[in-house]
Amino acid sequence: MPHAIIILADGFEEIEAVTCIDLLRRAGITVTVLGLDAVDVRGAQNLWVKADMPLAEFRDSFDAVVLPGGMPGTTNLAASEETLNLIRFAYEEEKLCAAICAAPAVLAKAGILSEKKVTCYPGCESYMSGALLFEDAVVTDYNIITSRAVGTAIPFALELIEVLAGQETARKIKAAILY
Repeated sequence: MPHAIIILADGFEEIEAVTCIDLLRRAGITVTVLGLDAVDVRGAQNLWVKADMPLAEFRDSFDAVVLPGGMPGTTNLAASEETLNLIRFAYEEEKLCAAICAAPAVLAKAGILSEKKVTCYPGCESYMSGALLFEDAVVTDYNIITSRAVGTAIPFALELIEVLAGQETARKIKAAILY
């Protein structure tokens, strides 16, 4: 069974995070929610989420790392050398690296977006140095999946499911949620 990790930093965008957690779990994908600095993490809209564990304690193998956007969540993720190193490791090991909204900037800071097709929240393009920018809702380039914002959270999660668990599983989840 595929295993995805989702890293939450204070100021994360709640809809982007919870949509991914929910839909990936519905698809039978193991999801571990990691708090950047603590187990209790406050979202951008003051919704508190209890992570499974702090990032520093995570030692399991995984198939995907997913970063929700939001502010200052994205800034907090980008300031974390531990997060950047994890992204570099995942990319080098050909694991899925996914980010939505402003969070593709974290992938860029980790140095994995050079010549890669990506999308991001409008206004964050200046952080995507070396990337090939698109305005599609979701963009996949090899093992990198990026998406634009809260309004694209469902297609983003469905793309993650398709890559991790197959097209048929993604189709079933899409039908089940009437999307």
